[in-house]
Amino acid sequence: MSTLLWVVLPYVAIAVFVLGHVWRYRYDKFGWTTRSSQLYERRLLRIGSPLFHFGILVVALGHVGGLVIPDGWTEAVGITEHMYHVVAVVLGTVAGFCTLAGLAILIYRRRTVGPVFLATTRNDKMMYAVLAGTIVLGLAATVAANVVGGGYNYRESVSPWFRSVFYLQPDPDLMTGVPILFQLHALSALVLFCVWPFTRLVHMLTAPIGYVTRPYIVYRSRDEHLGMHQTRRGWERVQ
Repeated sequence: MSTLLWVVLPYVAIAVFVLGHVWRYRYDKFGWTTRSSQLYERRLLRIGSPLFHFGILVVALGHVGGLVIPDGWTEAVGITEHMYHVVAVVLGTVAGFCTLAGLAILIYRRRTVGPVFLATTRNDKMMYAVLAGTIVLGLAATVAANVVGGGYNYRESVSPWFRSVFYLQPDPDLMTGVPILFQLHALSALVLFCVWPFTRLVHMLTAPIGYVTRPYIVYRSRDEHLGMHQTRRGWERVQ
């Protein structure tokens, strides 16, 4: 079971995440969108969307720093483990609550605003459930271990396991003594990565770079009398 959860499942999640996005881009390019519902309701969206997006951005950066960067690197630049732990717990807890509050507002809006609810698919409901579960478990693990409990340094267990997966030398023994909430959070994150390519979450991996280089939209007048000015080259009237 340990090998299945901490060796097989991570590689399955990575494969589904990468190949799923390739498949989605090739066969559902027009569906690669957030399906924005801003036209239906804006008041709750103006509150919930910034809370969620800025919160999740801080949470994501915190995960990158905690999982990818070894503790020896931070100590080498003068950041002690205690300093890192205090900043990570305080900032992560605040960002987690902001993310959860924003998500709660967005779910409430989607359920109570008629047109928004009618535009909600089963796929959206599944995505919201998995995303909310992952956030709740992560916040619960942080609060239970570092605020209520005596503290837990996941950089000595979860982080090395995470890096070992990408080193292609997975070590499931590192996850053996990890608290159950941290294990559930990691498993829920793997499930989230599996469903990610098939939901509206794909918009997080795109940027409107094409707008910079795409040609102008040319509007041509229907008026027969175009004025006394000579037409510039390239703007001749279409006969």
